[in-house]
Amino acid sequence: MDRHMKVPMREEERLELRAGDYVYLTGTVYTARDAAHKRMYEALEEGKPLPAEVKNNVIYYMGPSPAREGKPIGSAGPTTSGRMDRYTPALLDMGLAGMIGKGKRSQEVMDAIVRNGAVYFAAVGGAGALLSRSILSSEVIAYDDLGTEAIRRLEIKDFPVIVVADSAGGNLYETAIKEYKKEAD
Repeated sequence: MDRHMKVPMREEERLELRAGDYVYLTGTVYTARDAAHKRMYEALEEGKPLPAEVKNNVIYYMGPSPAREGKPIGSAGPTTSGRMDRYTPALLDMGLAGMIGKGKRSQEVMDAIVRNGAVYFAAVGGAGALLSRSILSSEVIAYDDLGTEAIRRLEIKDFPVIVVADSAGGNLYETAIKEYKKEAD
């Protein structure tokens, strides 16, 4: 099913999403990778506020390449999500609505997605130049010293993603493997 959704995401909308749905996101998302997640986690442990509100928001696991002249961002493809798994359950428990990345997630993250009514989206790896066309603006809002791993606020329009893990426990990576094996037999 193709869906067009606004971000930040309303809970009732994300609860309707199912693994395999194609979604086009429009609105504001934040980028954060390994180093930024580590700093956010440390801030939480110290009782400090995070640099961006996570409740109902989406984090895109991405570190962009430099922008070409006249463009808001360079290539903007997803990075491997599993590298953030250590930090993700805490953010989901704070109300993070979703994540965009690529690759499988740990069981702890999958459980936190279900527990919090969240969603995990995949963006197509290797298509960063095409994905950047859906990014209207990019602004560093925290951890500028991290370079490409700084936290950015992105304004996006019709950013294409696929629901990999949904709030009902659906997991496209698992169902796709079963379907493939069934067809191969």
